[in-house]
Amino acid sequence: MKPMKSLCLFVFSCALWAQTAPAPPSPQTMPNLPDDAVIATFDDGTKFTMADFKAYYGVLPPQNQQMALKDRGEFLHQWAVLRKLSKMADAKKLAEQSPYKEAIDHARMQILVQAMINETLNEIVIEPTEIVKYYEANKNKYTQVKVKAIYIAYTDNPPAVSPAKGKKPLSEAEAKAKVDKLLAQIKSGADFVKLVKENSDDETSREKNGDFATLHFSDNIPDAFRSAVFNLKQGDVTEPLKQPNGFYVLRAEEVTTRKLAEVRDEIYNDLKNQRYGDWMAKFNRETTVEINPAFQAPTGK
Repeated sequence: MKPMKSLCLFVFSCALWAQTAPAPPSPQTMPNLPDDAVIATFDDGTKFTMADFKAYYGVLPPQNQQMALKDRGEFLHQWAVLRKLSKMADAKKLAEQSPYKEAIDHARMQILVQAMINETLNEIVIEPTEIVKYYEANKNKYTQVKVKAIYIAYTDNPPAVSPAKGKKPLSEAEAKAKVDKLLAQIKSGADFVKLVKENSDDETSREKNGDFATLHFSDNIPDAFRSAVFNLKQGDVTEPLKQPNGFYVLRAEEVTTRKLAEVRDEIYNDLKNQRYGDWMAKFNRETTVEINPAFQAPTGK
């Protein structure tokens, strides 16, 4: 039997109840009892109070928390079973034997590491003036650009003969030539929306007159898109942006900057994470270990 891998398994680790208990139809609420109220008495006479329940409840994953509140009697029964089994293991001094000793040490170390990380994060103070200063210095990060798009698709293996229905798929070179021609027309004053309707292969945006998305600097978008889009002024268009299966030409419809009030919490978290990252990097640099060369794996293996 493999040792338990995480703290979240200490309750409801008995598979039958965990697997058969249905998902709660709605969030459950905590019983309205004083902390010193005894909610269970185990068969060795130990009292389990409301305060005990709250303490252990706090370390459960959200799903297990709801299960504990939904079927409180079963939770307490499972707790009693786990408690009794662990006491039997203690009586046999299993915690002092391999591989249980090492598994317990490892789990304890993981929990304490997370506790230390939490403490470090809680001790980091970000002043309001830091948030304002960061915002003023990084306003480009809070720019959002609403864009329209023309998309010209291509395939690496276009058919030699045009299909009976629909238009012939383009090769990359043909798609590039087409998009360059469209871009020239746009720069000469052609109606962008008209070109979208007549040429774009992105059906979704074509049906919305080319409306593609409102892009934020922090969005998970290709670097080529980010650098092109966030240098646009309203009404500007990008050069063709190549993607694996097509080329995009994007036009900036609206360019705005999110207000400080909208991004204050985001900046606070960014600064806090940055400060934590600096602390961890310094901690890593200052942590040294002398390793026996004979233990190292051969290079390339």
